[in-house]
Amino acid sequence: MSRDSGLIVQAGFATRQGRRADNQDYVGLVCPAGGMTAHAEVLAVVADGCGGLPGGRTAAEVCVRGFIEGFSGLPQTLGAHRRASRALSAVNGWIHAMGRQDPGHRGMATTFSALVLDRRQAHTVHIGDSRIYRLRGERLDRLTRDHALTAPGLDHALTRAVGFDSAVPADCEVHPLEAHDRYVLCTDGLHGALPSEAIWEVLRQRQHPQACADALADAALQKDGSDNITVAVVDVIALPPPGSDGLYESLGELAVLELPEVGHTVDDYVLEHVLSKGRYSCLFVANDRRTGSGVVLKFPHPCVVSEREYLEAFTREAWIGLRIKSPWLAEIIEQAPGRQTRLYSVMPHYRGDTLESRLVAQPPVSFDAGLDVTLKLCRAVHALHRRGVIHRDIKPENVLLLEDGGLKLVDLGVASLPERGDLPEAPMPGTASYLAPELFREARASVVTDVFAVGVTLYRLFAGGHYPYGEIEPFTHPRFVGFRPLEKHRPDLPAWLGAVIQRAVAPDPKDRYADTIELAFDLEHGLAKGGQRAPAPRPPWFRRHPARAWQIAAIAQFLFLLFWFGFRSLPG
Repeated sequence: MSRDSGLIVQAGFATRQGRRADNQDYVGLVCPAGGMTAHAEVLAVVADGCGGLPGGRTAAEVCVRGFIEGFSGLPQTLGAHRRASRALSAVNGWIHAMGRQDPGHRGMATTFSALVLDRRQAHTVHIGDSRIYRLRGERLDRLTRDHALTAPGLDHALTRAVGFDSAVPADCEVHPLEAHDRYVLCTDGLHGALPSEAIWEVLRQRQHPQACADALADAALQKDGSDNITVAVVDVIALPPPGSDGLYESLGELAVLELPEVGHTVDDYVLEHVLSKGRYSCLFVANDRRTGSGVVLKFPHPCVVSEREYLEAFTREAWIGLRIKSPWLAEIIEQAPGRQTRLYSVMPHYRGDTLESRLVAQPPVSFDAGLDVTLKLCRAVHALHRRGVIHRDIKPENVLLLEDGGLKLVDLGVASLPERGDLPEAPMPGTASYLAPELFREARASVVTDVFAVGVTLYRLFAGGHYPYGEIEPFTHPRFVGFRPLEKHRPDLPAWLGAVIQRAVAPDPKDRYADTIELAFDLEHGLAKGGQRAPAPRPPWFRRHPARAWQIAAIAQFLFLLFWFGFRSLPG
């Protein structure tokens, strides 16, 4: 039974060999136990190795195990379908390669059907002629269609299977979950022996899933028994509350209390001094008594309880930070079970300053230093994008330059996870001067809108704080005309650098870089061509030869004085 995030299920499975020489079916169930701090999905997977081909049993086992491991190893920020597609594609590639290279497994392939229960949704991933059914109330629906020929005598000839081709065209669908839904996954040994009416008769008795799976397998074995039979039954007992997206339950259960004071101890963290204090949160530098390390604790202000969007922003930042690890992103330190008694997040104590502070200081940022920051920022943003997260508020204030030369991108409070369907409508979806033109037309944030914000940040970095289209006031409708070339502010920088940044902030999203890795590639390509910097203006001759300049000046002065006094001494 799983109780994570309010989702409660029961499951069972059964498999019978039939009259086959060996059982080439394989089944896997992942139903995490309750009490886990992270949101957990429920997985049920069945596969039926193609019996007429060598290595069918191996293909089925590798497919089920590989899919579960691959799916579970991908970050939840990617969403169930994207994770499933990646995991199945990787497994298919391995099985297809083995079927081509290993004579003992030539042509190995398998059917595949997977059910993923996530929050209040059921995701199905299917290829071949295994099946997934759903019993809702008294109605039994088949959620998959067979990929097999329908001609008489050829109804078991597959048209698709994992391993047939280098690409796997699986059917992926999503269905809303309801309490008391019963899902059945089975191989053709079951549905080939029992018609839908017979399956329905067993399911509607509402026995425990394990008893139901055994009853179905035994009935198919008695009716036919010529094929292997495998069945998994999953019952949905209860769902998370309506409106719950599964992201924040573990954090949302913690109370928002009055802000602590310096000197207080919270869960063995000794608060030493206030790092920053704003309207919605307060950051304390603290010492962790258990490890002796310095950390930063971020507490939400009690006022956020009445302003739901800010509370969601706080918990969203913590949730994403716990799940994405990168040397370029601010880390959220996960707490030991039972330690945390109130809502706050814990981060390492990063020593440094914001990029905003540096870019307005004198002297201007040099080419080499600026390019170093630029490439690190591109990697930080890409670390989010490759995990399905759109930052939505990239700007110099949210970039930390560390004393050791590192960089951290911070503030994920208004980030969105489109792959999970999490698109927060925050009252502060970004900062006006960094928003791409399409966002003013109510388009959704995307990778290329983040690229635009990166481009504005880079322009300001090199241009001493100036904006490419001028500073934009909130609640206005800018036209994004009159781009001022970077060389107008910094003639000492190479022209290709300005061209790269200008493409990043192109008003039309089709003209921008597709992602920050492409942007970084162009920057590195410019360096590789030897264009590190534009030729600096040649210093005046007297600066290049100061000693000789003084000698000439002295001689000139001597000659002038000689001429002057000689002129004064002439008669008359």
